[in-house]
Amino acid sequence: MKLLILFPAILILAQAQNQPDTKQRARAARELAKEGENGVAKLMPYVADMDLSVRLEAVKALDEIGGPKTVDALVRATRDNDPEMQIRATDGLVNAYLPGYIKSGISGTLQRAGNSVKAKFTDTNDQVIDAFVEVRPDVIAALGRLASGGASLESRANACRALGILRGRAAIDQLVEAMHSKDDQVMYEALIAVQKIRDPAAGPKIVFLLRDLNARIQTTAIETAGLLRTKEAASDIRGVFQNSHDAKVRRSAISSLGMIADPADHALFLQNLSNNDETFRAASAEGLGRLKNAADQTAMEKAFMDERKMNPRLSMAFATVALGNKDMGEFGPLRYLVNTLNNKNYKGVAVALLIELARDQNIRQAIYPVLAGGTKDEKIQLGVVLARSGDQDSVPYLQKLSMDPDPEVAQESIRNLRALRARLP
Repeated sequence: MKLLILFPAILILAQAQNQPDTKQRARAARELAKEGENGVAKLMPYVADMDLSVRLEAVKALDEIGGPKTVDALVRATRDNDPEMQIRATDGLVNAYLPGYIKSGISGTLQRAGNSVKAKFTDTNDQVIDAFVEVRPDVIAALGRLASGGASLESRANACRALGILRGRAAIDQLVEAMHSKDDQVMYEALIAVQKIRDPAAGPKIVFLLRDLNARIQTTAIETAGLLRTKEAASDIRGVFQNSHDAKVRRSAISSLGMIADPADHALFLQNLSNNDETFRAASAEGLGRLKNAADQTAMEKAFMDERKMNPRLSMAFATVALGNKDMGEFGPLRYLVNTLNNKNYKGVAVALLIELARDQNIRQAIYPVLAGGTKDEKIQLGVVLARSGDQDSVPYLQKLSMDPDPEVAQESIRNLRALRARLP
Protein backbone atom coordinates (compact mmCIF):
# COMPACT_ATOMS: atom_id res chain seq x y z
CA MET A 1 0.00 0.00 0.00
CA LYS A 2 2.79 2.44 0.89
CA LEU A 3 4.36 1.80 -2.53
CA LEU A 4 1.05 2.67 -4.24
CA ILE A 5 0.81 5.91 -2.26
CA LEU A 6 4.40 6.84 -2.92
CA PHE A 7 4.39 6.05 -6.68
CA PRO A 8 2.64 9.27 -7.87
CA ALA A 9 4.95 11.39 -5.74
CA ILE A 10 8.01 9.56 -7.09
CA LEU A 11 6.75 10.05 -10.64
CA ILE A 12 6.16 13.78 -10.12
CA LEU A 13 9.59 14.15 -8.52
CA ALA A 14 11.22 12.29 -11.43
CA GLN A 15 9.45 14.49 -13.95
CA ALA A 16 10.49 17.62 -12.09
CA GLN A 17 14.08 16.45 -11.96
CA ASN A 18 14.02 15.56 -15.66
CA GLN A 19 12.64 18.93 -16.78
CA PRO A 20 15.88 20.88 -16.45
CA ASP A 21 17.69 18.09 -18.30
CA THR A 22 15.20 18.34 -21.17
CA LYS A 23 15.66 22.08 -21.41
CA GLN A 24 19.41 21.72 -21.27
CA ARG A 25 19.42 19.11 -24.04
CA ALA A 26 17.16 21.28 -26.20
CA ARG A 27 19.44 24.25 -25.60
CA ALA A 28 22.51 22.16 -26.39
CA ALA A 29 20.98 21.00 -29.68
CA ARG A 30 20.11 24.57 -30.57
CA GLU A 31 23.64 25.76 -29.79
CA LEU A 32 25.22 23.10 -31.98
CA ALA A 33 23.88 24.87 -35.07
CA LYS A 34 26.54 27.52 -34.44
CA GLU A 35 29.27 24.94 -35.00
CA GLY A 36 28.19 24.41 -38.60
CA GLU A 37 29.23 21.13 -40.20
CA ASN A 38 31.32 20.29 -37.13
CA GLY A 39 28.13 20.06 -35.09
CA VAL A 40 26.35 17.55 -37.33
CA ALA A 41 27.76 14.37 -35.78
CA LYS A 42 27.07 15.73 -32.29
CA LEU A 43 23.42 16.34 -33.22
CA MET A 44 22.76 12.73 -34.18
CA PRO A 45 21.91 11.56 -30.61
CA TYR A 46 19.53 14.48 -30.15
CA VAL A 47 17.58 13.42 -33.27
CA ALA A 48 16.68 10.24 -31.37
CA ASP A 49 16.06 11.91 -27.98
CA MET A 50 13.08 10.66 -25.97
CA ASP A 51 11.67 14.18 -25.75
CA LEU A 52 10.04 15.73 -28.84
CA SER A 53 11.13 19.27 -28.00
CA VAL A 54 14.76 18.16 -28.06
CA ARG A 55 14.31 16.30 -31.36
CA LEU A 56 12.69 19.35 -32.93
CA GLU A 57 15.58 21.57 -31.88
CA ALA A 58 17.98 19.02 -33.36
CA VAL A 59 16.25 18.92 -36.77
CA LYS A 60 15.97 22.72 -36.83
CA ALA A 61 19.71 22.93 -36.17
CA LEU A 62 20.40 20.47 -39.01
CA ASP A 63 18.22 22.51 -41.36
CA GLU A 64 20.09 25.66 -40.36
CA ILE A 65 23.49 24.04 -40.97
CA GLY A 66 22.48 22.52 -44.32
CA GLY A 67 24.77 20.73 -46.74
CA PRO A 68 25.52 17.09 -47.64
CA LYS A 69 26.83 16.20 -44.17
CA THR A 70 23.34 16.61 -42.67
CA VAL A 71 21.74 13.98 -44.92
CA ASP A 72 22.29 10.92 -42.69
CA ALA A 73 20.78 12.61 -39.64
CA LEU A 74 17.86 14.02 -41.64
CA VAL A 75 17.07 10.63 -43.18
CA ARG A 76 16.91 9.28 -39.66
CA ALA A 77 14.64 12.18 -38.65
CA THR A 78 12.15 11.23 -41.40
CA ARG A 79 11.46 8.02 -39.46
CA ASP A 80 10.17 10.02 -36.49
CA ASN A 81 6.43 9.59 -35.87
CA ASP A 82 5.85 13.30 -35.35
CA PRO A 83 4.57 15.17 -38.43
CA GLU A 84 6.57 18.33 -37.70
CA MET A 85 9.76 16.30 -37.49
CA GLN A 86 8.92 14.69 -40.82
CA ILE A 87 8.19 18.04 -42.51
CA ARG A 88 11.33 19.73 -41.20
CA ALA A 89 13.47 16.71 -42.13
CA THR A 90 11.95 16.68 -45.62
CA ASP A 91 12.68 20.36 -46.22
CA GLY A 92 16.19 19.86 -44.88
CA LEU A 93 16.85 17.02 -47.31
CA VAL A 94 15.71 19.12 -50.26
CA ASN A 95 17.88 21.98 -48.96
CA ALA A 96 20.92 19.69 -48.98
CA TYR A 97 20.57 19.31 -52.76
CA LEU A 98 18.97 22.69 -53.55
CA PRO A 99 20.70 25.21 -51.25
CA GLY A 100 18.41 27.97 -50.05
CA TYR A 101 15.25 25.87 -50.32
CA ILE A 102 14.74 25.95 -46.56
CA LYS A 103 13.68 29.60 -46.86
CA SER A 104 10.80 28.76 -49.21
CA GLY A 105 9.83 25.31 -47.88
CA ILE A 106 6.63 24.85 -45.89
CA SER A 107 8.47 24.30 -42.60
CA GLY A 108 8.56 28.08 -42.26
CA THR A 109 4.73 28.18 -42.17
CA LEU A 110 4.20 25.47 -39.55
CA GLN A 111 1.63 26.06 -36.82
CA ARG A 112 1.40 23.56 -34.00
CA ALA A 113 -1.43 22.92 -31.57
CA GLY A 114 -0.62 19.89 -29.43
CA ASN A 115 -0.10 16.96 -31.79
CA SER A 116 -1.79 18.76 -34.66
CA VAL A 117 0.45 20.47 -37.22
CA LYS A 118 -0.77 22.74 -39.99
CA ALA A 119 1.27 24.11 -42.88
CA LYS A 120 0.60 26.47 -45.77
CA PHE A 121 1.34 25.27 -49.28
CA THR A 122 2.05 27.95 -51.87
CA ASP A 123 0.83 27.64 -55.45
CA THR A 124 4.38 28.22 -56.71
CA ASN A 125 5.89 24.80 -57.23
CA ASP A 126 8.34 25.05 -60.11
CA GLN A 127 11.64 24.21 -58.45
CA VAL A 128 13.67 21.21 -59.56
CA ILE A 129 17.32 20.25 -59.19
CA ASP A 130 19.74 20.34 -62.13
CA ALA A 131 19.94 17.14 -64.14
CA PHE A 132 23.57 16.58 -63.11
CA VAL A 133 22.76 16.56 -59.36
CA GLU A 134 22.70 13.00 -58.03
CA VAL A 135 20.46 12.26 -55.05
CA ARG A 136 21.26 9.36 -52.75
CA PRO A 137 18.85 6.43 -53.16
CA ASP A 138 18.18 6.27 -49.42
CA VAL A 139 16.95 9.88 -49.52
CA ILE A 140 14.40 9.06 -52.23
CA ALA A 141 13.39 5.90 -50.35
CA ALA A 142 12.85 7.88 -47.12
CA LEU A 143 10.73 10.49 -48.88
CA GLY A 144 8.80 7.78 -50.70
CA ARG A 145 7.85 6.22 -47.36
CA LEU A 146 6.56 9.58 -46.15
CA ALA A 147 4.65 10.27 -49.39
CA SER A 148 2.62 7.09 -48.97
CA GLY A 149 2.54 6.81 -45.19
CA GLY A 150 3.56 10.02 -43.44
CA ALA A 151 2.21 10.88 -39.98
CA SER A 152 -0.10 13.59 -41.37
CA LEU A 153 -1.57 14.66 -44.69
CA GLU A 154 0.69 17.73 -44.61
CA SER A 155 3.83 15.64 -44.20
CA ARG A 156 2.70 13.34 -47.03
CA ALA A 157 1.98 16.26 -49.37
CA ASN A 158 5.33 17.84 -48.50
CA ALA A 159 7.17 14.60 -49.21
CA CYS A 160 5.45 14.41 -52.62
CA ARG A 161 6.59 17.96 -53.37
CA ALA A 162 10.15 17.06 -52.33
CA LEU A 163 10.20 14.01 -54.58
CA GLY A 164 9.29 16.18 -57.55
CA ILE A 165 12.03 18.70 -56.79
CA LEU A 166 14.60 15.92 -56.40
CA ARG A 167 13.39 14.02 -59.50
CA GLY A 168 12.69 10.93 -57.39
CA ARG A 169 11.92 8.46 -60.17
CA ALA A 170 12.44 5.47 -57.86
CA ALA A 171 9.45 6.61 -55.76
CA ILE A 172 6.90 6.70 -58.60
CA ASP A 173 4.89 3.85 -57.05
CA GLN A 174 4.68 5.69 -53.72
CA LEU A 175 3.54 8.85 -55.54
CA VAL A 176 0.82 6.87 -57.29
CA GLU A 177 -0.20 5.42 -53.93
CA ALA A 178 -0.40 8.98 -52.59
CA MET A 179 -2.83 9.81 -55.41
CA HIS A 180 -5.26 7.33 -53.87
CA SER A 181 -5.25 9.24 -50.57
CA LYS A 182 -8.49 11.17 -51.36
CA ASP A 183 -6.82 14.30 -49.97
CA ASP A 184 -6.72 17.03 -52.60
CA GLN A 185 -3.38 18.56 -51.55
CA VAL A 186 -1.61 15.21 -51.39
CA MET A 187 -3.04 14.18 -54.77
CA TYR A 188 -2.13 17.50 -56.36
CA GLU A 189 1.46 17.47 -55.06
CA ALA A 190 1.89 13.86 -56.23
CA LEU A 191 0.70 14.77 -59.73
CA ILE A 192 3.04 17.77 -59.97
CA ALA A 193 5.91 15.56 -58.77
CA VAL A 194 5.18 13.06 -61.55
CA GLN A 195 5.18 15.95 -64.04
CA LYS A 196 8.66 16.98 -62.91
CA ILE A 197 10.05 13.46 -62.95
CA ARG A 198 8.72 12.94 -66.50
CA ASP A 199 8.73 9.15 -66.46
CA PRO A 200 6.37 8.05 -69.29
CA ALA A 201 5.81 4.73 -67.51
CA ALA A 202 3.86 6.62 -64.83
CA GLY A 203 1.28 7.89 -67.32
CA PRO A 204 -1.07 4.89 -67.42
CA LYS A 205 -1.10 4.82 -63.62
CA ILE A 206 -2.81 8.21 -63.34
CA VAL A 207 -5.63 7.62 -65.85
CA PHE A 208 -8.07 6.97 -63.00
CA LEU A 209 -7.88 10.67 -62.04
CA LEU A 210 -8.90 12.02 -65.45
CA ARG A 211 -12.54 12.23 -64.37
CA ASP A 212 -11.96 13.26 -60.76
CA LEU A 213 -14.78 15.37 -59.32
CA ASN A 214 -12.35 18.03 -58.11
CA ALA A 215 -11.67 20.29 -61.12
CA ARG A 216 -8.14 21.16 -59.92
CA ILE A 217 -7.19 17.50 -59.61
CA GLN A 218 -8.86 16.64 -62.90
CA THR A 219 -7.14 19.37 -64.89
CA THR A 220 -3.76 18.58 -63.31
CA ALA A 221 -4.20 14.88 -64.12
CA ILE A 222 -5.12 15.78 -67.71
CA GLU A 223 -2.07 18.04 -68.01
CA THR A 224 0.15 15.32 -66.53
CA ALA A 225 -1.11 12.72 -69.00
CA GLY A 226 -0.33 15.15 -71.82
CA LEU A 227 3.18 15.97 -70.59
CA LEU A 228 3.93 12.25 -70.31
CA ARG A 229 2.41 11.65 -73.78
CA THR A 230 0.17 8.94 -72.35
CA LYS A 231 -1.58 7.47 -75.39
CA GLU A 232 -3.64 5.21 -73.11
CA ALA A 233 -5.32 8.36 -71.81
CA ALA A 234 -6.28 9.83 -75.21
CA SER A 235 -9.73 8.24 -75.38
CA ASP A 236 -10.72 9.36 -71.88
CA ILE A 237 -9.38 12.88 -72.44
CA ARG A 238 -11.23 13.07 -75.75
CA GLY A 239 -14.42 12.16 -73.90
CA VAL A 240 -13.77 14.87 -71.31
CA PHE A 241 -13.22 17.43 -74.07
CA GLN A 242 -16.45 16.51 -75.80
CA ASN A 243 -18.65 16.26 -72.71
CA SER A 244 -17.34 18.72 -70.11
CA HIS A 245 -19.10 22.06 -69.61
CA ASP A 246 -16.13 23.54 -67.74
CA ALA A 247 -14.13 25.80 -70.08
CA LYS A 248 -10.90 25.37 -68.13
CA VAL A 249 -11.21 21.58 -68.17
CA ARG A 250 -11.86 21.62 -71.95
CA ARG A 251 -8.79 23.79 -72.52
CA SER A 252 -6.67 21.40 -70.48
CA ALA A 253 -8.12 18.48 -72.41
CA ILE A 254 -7.37 19.78 -75.90
CA SER A 255 -3.92 20.96 -74.77
CA SER A 256 -3.22 17.46 -73.52
CA LEU A 257 -4.51 15.90 -76.74
CA GLY A 258 -2.18 18.23 -78.64
CA MET A 259 0.76 16.85 -76.66
CA ILE A 260 -0.27 13.22 -77.00
CA ALA A 261 -0.92 13.70 -80.75
CA ASP A 262 -3.01 10.61 -81.45
CA PRO A 263 -3.70 10.27 -85.21
CA ALA A 264 -7.37 9.81 -84.28
CA ASP A 265 -7.45 13.52 -83.37
CA HIS A 266 -6.16 14.84 -86.71
CA ALA A 267 -9.61 16.04 -87.82
CA LEU A 268 -10.22 17.56 -84.38
CA PHE A 269 -7.02 19.60 -84.65
CA LEU A 270 -7.81 20.83 -88.16
CA GLN A 271 -11.30 21.82 -87.04
CA ASN A 272 -10.01 23.84 -84.07
CA LEU A 273 -7.07 25.48 -85.80
CA SER A 274 -9.36 28.47 -86.42
CA ASN A 275 -11.33 28.28 -83.16
CA ASN A 276 -12.15 31.60 -81.45
CA ASP A 277 -10.40 30.32 -78.30
CA GLU A 278 -6.65 30.91 -78.62
CA THR A 279 -5.87 27.91 -76.38
CA PHE A 280 -7.74 25.66 -78.79
CA ARG A 281 -5.81 27.11 -81.74
CA ALA A 282 -2.47 26.70 -79.98
CA ALA A 283 -3.13 23.11 -78.90
CA SER A 284 -4.43 22.13 -82.33
CA ALA A 285 -1.37 23.59 -84.04
CA GLU A 286 0.98 21.68 -81.74
CA GLY A 287 -0.97 18.49 -82.27
CA LEU A 288 -0.68 18.84 -86.05
CA GLY A 289 3.03 19.60 -85.74
CA ARG A 290 3.61 16.45 -83.73
CA LEU A 291 1.59 14.31 -86.14
CA LYS A 292 3.97 15.45 -88.92
CA ASN A 293 1.50 14.99 -91.76
CA ALA A 294 3.18 16.73 -94.72
CA ALA A 295 -0.22 17.58 -96.20
CA ASP A 296 -0.77 20.06 -93.33
CA GLN A 297 2.29 22.17 -94.16
CA THR A 298 0.56 24.75 -96.35
CA ALA A 299 -2.37 25.27 -93.98
CA MET A 300 0.00 25.63 -91.03
CA GLU A 301 2.22 28.19 -92.73
CA LYS A 302 -0.85 30.27 -93.60
CA ALA A 303 -2.15 30.00 -90.03
CA PHE A 304 1.27 31.13 -88.70
CA MET A 305 1.33 34.18 -90.97
CA ASP A 306 -2.29 35.15 -90.22
CA GLU A 307 -2.24 34.65 -86.42
CA ARG A 308 -2.03 37.78 -84.28
CA LYS A 309 -2.08 36.36 -80.75
CA MET A 310 1.33 35.56 -79.28
CA ASN A 311 0.60 32.21 -77.64
CA PRO A 312 -1.04 30.43 -80.59
CA ARG A 313 1.45 32.03 -83.01
CA LEU A 314 4.32 30.44 -81.07
CA SER A 315 2.57 27.06 -81.28
CA MET A 316 2.03 27.57 -85.02
CA ALA A 317 5.70 28.48 -85.46
CA PHE A 318 6.59 25.25 -83.64
CA ALA A 319 4.28 23.23 -85.88
CA THR A 320 5.57 24.90 -89.05
CA VAL A 321 9.15 24.01 -88.10
CA ALA A 322 8.17 20.48 -87.06
CA LEU A 323 6.54 19.99 -90.45
CA GLY A 324 9.80 20.86 -92.20
CA ASN A 325 10.20 24.65 -92.47
CA LYS A 326 13.56 25.56 -90.90
CA ASP A 327 13.70 29.08 -92.30
CA MET A 328 15.87 31.30 -90.11
CA GLY A 329 15.16 34.43 -92.17
CA GLU A 330 13.73 37.54 -90.56
CA PHE A 331 10.15 36.30 -90.80
CA GLY A 332 10.86 32.57 -90.53
CA PRO A 333 9.09 30.46 -87.86
CA LEU A 334 12.31 29.20 -86.27
CA ARG A 335 13.68 32.71 -86.09
CA TYR A 336 10.40 33.82 -84.48
CA LEU A 337 10.83 31.21 -81.72
CA VAL A 338 14.44 32.29 -81.13
CA ASN A 339 13.52 35.99 -81.07
CA THR A 340 10.87 35.26 -78.43
CA LEU A 341 13.63 34.19 -76.03
CA ASN A 342 14.11 37.93 -75.47
CA ASN A 343 10.50 38.35 -74.31
CA LYS A 344 10.32 37.86 -70.53
CA ASN A 345 6.61 36.99 -70.66
CA TYR A 346 6.84 34.30 -73.34
CA LYS A 347 10.39 33.01 -73.27
CA GLY A 348 9.34 30.03 -71.12
CA VAL A 349 6.88 28.95 -73.82
CA ALA A 350 9.48 29.38 -76.56
CA VAL A 351 12.10 27.42 -74.59
CA ALA A 352 9.73 24.47 -74.08
CA LEU A 353 8.88 24.36 -77.79
CA LEU A 354 12.52 24.69 -78.85
CA ILE A 355 13.55 21.91 -76.47
CA GLU A 356 11.21 19.57 -78.30
CA LEU A 357 12.28 20.75 -81.76
CA ALA A 358 16.00 20.56 -80.96
CA ARG A 359 15.85 16.80 -80.54
CA ASP A 360 16.12 16.82 -84.34
CA GLN A 361 19.78 17.25 -85.33
CA ASN A 362 18.83 19.12 -88.51
CA ILE A 363 17.01 21.74 -86.42
CA ARG A 364 19.97 22.03 -84.05
CA GLN A 365 22.21 22.68 -87.05
CA ALA A 366 19.90 25.52 -88.07
CA ILE A 367 20.11 27.00 -84.57
CA TYR A 368 23.88 26.81 -84.00
CA PRO A 369 24.79 29.82 -86.21
CA VAL A 370 22.60 32.06 -84.02
CA LEU A 371 24.78 31.48 -80.96
CA ALA A 372 27.77 33.51 -82.10
CA GLY A 373 25.86 36.76 -82.52
CA GLY A 374 22.90 36.09 -80.24
CA THR A 375 21.71 38.35 -77.48
CA LYS A 376 22.46 37.53 -73.86
CA ASP A 377 19.01 35.99 -73.38
CA GLU A 378 19.26 34.00 -76.60
CA LYS A 379 22.62 32.54 -75.58
CA ILE A 380 21.43 31.58 -72.10
CA GLN A 381 18.09 30.13 -73.17
CA LEU A 382 19.45 28.28 -76.19
CA GLY A 383 22.03 26.84 -73.81
CA VAL A 384 19.15 25.46 -71.76
CA VAL A 385 17.64 24.01 -74.94
CA LEU A 386 20.89 22.27 -75.87
CA ALA A 387 21.36 20.98 -72.32
CA ARG A 388 17.96 19.30 -72.50
CA SER A 389 17.93 18.14 -76.13
CA GLY A 390 21.46 18.38 -77.50
CA ASP A 391 23.88 15.59 -78.37
CA GLN A 392 27.63 15.27 -78.85
CA ASP A 393 27.42 17.80 -81.67
CA SER A 394 26.21 20.40 -79.12
CA VAL A 395 29.23 20.12 -76.80
CA PRO A 396 31.59 22.47 -78.71
CA TYR A 397 28.94 25.18 -78.88
CA LEU A 398 28.29 25.07 -75.13
CA GLN A 399 32.02 25.00 -74.48
CA LYS A 400 32.41 28.18 -76.50
CA LEU A 401 29.52 29.81 -74.63
CA SER A 402 31.16 28.85 -71.33
CA MET A 403 33.97 31.25 -72.27
CA ASP A 404 31.64 34.09 -73.27
CA PRO A 405 32.80 37.57 -72.15
CA ASP A 406 29.49 38.06 -70.36
CA PRO A 407 30.01 36.38 -66.94
CA GLU A 408 26.33 35.43 -66.58
CA VAL A 409 26.30 33.75 -70.00
CA ALA A 410 29.52 31.93 -69.14
CA GLN A 411 28.28 30.74 -65.74
CA GLU A 412 24.93 29.50 -67.07
CA SER A 413 26.67 27.80 -69.98
CA ILE A 414 28.94 25.87 -67.61
CA ARG A 415 25.83 24.57 -65.82
CA ASN A 416 24.19 23.70 -69.12
CA LEU A 417 27.30 21.88 -70.29
CA ARG A 418 27.33 19.82 -67.10
CA ALA A 419 23.64 19.00 -67.57
CA LEU A 420 24.22 17.92 -71.18
CA ARG A 421 27.18 15.71 -70.29
CA ALA A 422 25.16 14.11 -67.50
CA ARG A 423 22.61 13.03 -70.12
CA LEU A 424 25.03 11.77 -72.74
CA PRO A 425 26.15 8.13 -72.68
